[in-house]
Amino acid sequence: MKARLPQGYGGGPQNMQAMIRQAQKMQEQAEQLQAELDQREYEIKAGGGAVTLKINGKKQVLGLEISPEIVDPDDIETLTDILTAAFNEAINKVETTNSEAMSKVTGGLNVPGLM
Repeated sequence: MKARLPQGYGGGPQNMQAMIRQAQKMQEQAEQLQAELDQREYEIKAGGGAVTLKINGKKQVLGLEISPEIVDPDDIETLTDILTAAFNEAINKVETTNSEAMSKVTGGLNVPGLM
């Protein structure tokens, strides 16, 4: 005895081909979006604006400006803390932006090898 599935269930060759086309389209959109995200530039300020860090979507540092007023040879620890905060905030900003943008394309679907 054969089991009968309601119309639209069980798929078939046409349904599988449609799913493959949809996955390919999603991959193309994800690749295009990733290229756009890689080109974005972000400017992060830390220490009340005393440090300005520029980074791109590939997490490559493009520039770093340090206000001379915060450079104190007797207090390198404060400068180190401000720089660390700037770098961490910049990386977090890039990752959050990329993740949110990519989830709009993939609908939250995480397919290994898609990106």
